[in-house]
Amino acid sequence: MGQVGSPQPVLLIAAVFSRHREVIAQAKALLEERLGPLALQSELFAFDQTDYYTASMGSGLQKQFFAFRELIDPGKLASLKLQTNRWEEELAASGRYEESRVVNIDPGYLNLSKLVLASTKDHAHRIYLGEGIYAEVTLHYRRESGWTPWPWTYPDYRRREYHAFFDRCRQYYRQRVQRRG
Repeated sequence: MGQVGSPQPVLLIAAVFSRHREVIAQAKALLEERLGPLALQSELFAFDQTDYYTASMGSGLQKQFFAFRELIDPGKLASLKLQTNRWEEELAASGRYEESRVVNIDPGYLNLSKLVLASTKDHAHRIYLGEGIYAEVTLHYRRESGWTPWPWTYPDYRRREYHAFFDRCRQYYRQRVQRRG
């Protein structure tokens, strides 16, 4: 029989997208205030691989990733997704924007072998975490090829620019884990 143990802490990341740069900046400030200081942030990327969000968020979307300094228990992913959904509602409540959804904040985590994202939507490749939240392994890391998509990986997560940022996150994570001993 296998022994039950505690999981290794993981690197918390958040993907934030909106058509309004100032809303992305507000989301970043909110995330830092409530989740702690950032270790890394990506550049702004055009988020134009799908029109899925156009009806609720408008066009000209941009996405930015944030990685947090402190490592977390991966078991917290569902509660983090519920919290980021509430923060999306807070940011939209200002009434300053015409879109029904002004920002999308998607938490996830990274370790040496995978990038996991939380979702409210079920699908064949997603695992139920509880409280209406699912998780999927969006990318896996292979020594010979780096970040590798699955057949279900979102088109934008196949981008080499994203992978370059996740490489930086992976390097930061490796250093943090080594320091912990």
